[in-house]
Amino acid sequence: MKQERNYPRVEVTRKAENSIKAGHPWIYNTELGRGEMACKDGDLVDLISPRGKYLGTGFYNRHSKIRVRLLSTNANDRFDESFWERRLRYAWDYRKTVMGDDLSCCRVIFGESDAFPGLTVDRFSDILVTQTLSLGMEQRKSMLFPLLARILREDGQKISGVYERNDVAIRELEGMEQGKGFFPLDGIPTPASTETEIVENGICYGVDFENGQKTGFFLDQKYNRQAVARLSRGKRVLDCFTHTGSFGLNAAMGGAAHVHAVDISEAAVAMAEANAKRNHLEGTMSFEAANVFDLLPSLPCGAKDGYDFIILDPPAFTKSRQTVEHAMRGYKEINLRAMKVLPRGGYLATCSCSHFMTDALFRDMLRSAAFDANVSLRQIEARQQSPDHPILWNVPETDYLKFYLFQIV
Repeated sequence: MKQERNYPRVEVTRKAENSIKAGHPWIYNTELGRGEMACKDGDLVDLISPRGKYLGTGFYNRHSKIRVRLLSTNANDRFDESFWERRLRYAWDYRKTVMGDDLSCCRVIFGESDAFPGLTVDRFSDILVTQTLSLGMEQRKSMLFPLLARILREDGQKISGVYERNDVAIRELEGMEQGKGFFPLDGIPTPASTETEIVENGICYGVDFENGQKTGFFLDQKYNRQAVARLSRGKRVLDCFTHTGSFGLNAAMGGAAHVHAVDISEAAVAMAEANAKRNHLEGTMSFEAANVFDLLPSLPCGAKDGYDFIILDPPAFTKSRQTVEHAMRGYKEINLRAMKVLPRGGYLATCSCSHFMTDALFRDMLRSAAFDANVSLRQIEARQQSPDHPILWNVPETDYLKFYLFQIV
């Protein structure tokens, strides 16, 4: 029996109705009709079809273009603490299943993929780092964060603190302030440091979760780094856009003859070099602060005594549909240059972390670059993000990472 509904009822357009029925959780500002004036930002609202049929319940926010973020299509759901605890346990149980014992550094909550719209939680050893990008989640974090910490502790996981990385401009578009700092947990002293160490694929990293990019470290490439390590034995490797040095470190640990790691940021290069020393790999690696767009054209083409494995892990060149064409040119430039530098029989790892650069567009770019470089690509693997960043087929925005391994022939 359906429970009595006490939430404001908002009518949506036929387009939004079809989208909800197809499983997409976002309803935009142009897709709402009668009933919107009764809604309060951050509150739950019931969505109804033009014929008055219940479609689902979600968080409302008039400040956002995504006016409603759907939470449930079950009219019997009660959005109390028990509801949220079930969802948190479901998300953690999923990680235990797909990651096995590899849980000390992983994504615990991946927004819409875990039915926590706008919330990210990454685990770095004993620290949970959160990023809250929706008002509905912001208003409930005082319940959610202690609940999550308790669930993990009950499962034998050591959790010493929760740190918020809300220093992102998108929060202002949602009507929220930016900021960062430890979230207080009752009975738990606030950690003295905003740095910690993690071990991923047997490699130790220092993580600055206060100042590092995003939440402090990119976890989504974990198993793609393993794939690179498997190909690296005896290779001369050029790791472009190295950031913390993660791909280069995996290559070195995999037995590379030498790894040269490059990033435009001197701070990133210093961090990568520190990670190499931390893992006693400095004798196998060298580092350079340089612009990859300038470096690749300066290298000799197809030299047999040059690099025979190039890794391209650039930042997202596009964060909107309007800049995809410009991004395509950037992706093609670095891939074309890398294909020319590599000798026949060399290896290329290349990826894009932008949702707007779809797999189809990325593959088209690679074909065009290979044609212009007068080479053929022998595909070894096509990979995506690690499974702690689950992809919902009905939510294309969750499918963002493309990763390819090729031999140049």
